Amino acid sequence: MSPESSPLIAVIDDDSVYQFTASRTLKATHLPHQILQFQNGQEALSFLRGSAETNQPLPDIIFLDINMPITDGWAFLDEFHKLKARLAKDIKIYMVSSSIDPRDQNRAKSIPEVTDYIEKPISMNQFSEVLLNWGKETKK
Repeated sequence: MSPESSPLIAVIDDDSVYQFTASRTLKATHLPHQILQFQNGQEALSFLRGSAETNQPLPDIIFLDINMPITDGWAFLDEFHKLKARLAKDIKIYMVSSSIDPRDQNRAKSIPEVTDYIEKPISMNQFSEVLLNWGKETKK
């Protein structure tokens, strides 16, 4: 994966410690990428809407927490579904949660916009796998 084909990653999570840890772990993969951080789904949706209207770069990959204030992961996905036709690219969304409730996992996997469900904490190997898979998909 070359720097010019590096993904723009959005981490949407209200936990600032997790945001910091995820950013550090992503950097430790030594795979090229850029990171955007959002405290809740509403901030991320505002960014996506603005980017769609102004042709600003959109994220390639989103790591989306389920439980957040203001707009949680489920509400984000409902709004994203309505918005995605206006977006200039396909965005891979990974639901990220400490929930081991099979209902959350099954619900996430039943939503077409969700690429996968990953339990927190996300390891460096899991981040690397997501980034490498994205790199393979962009070369097709």
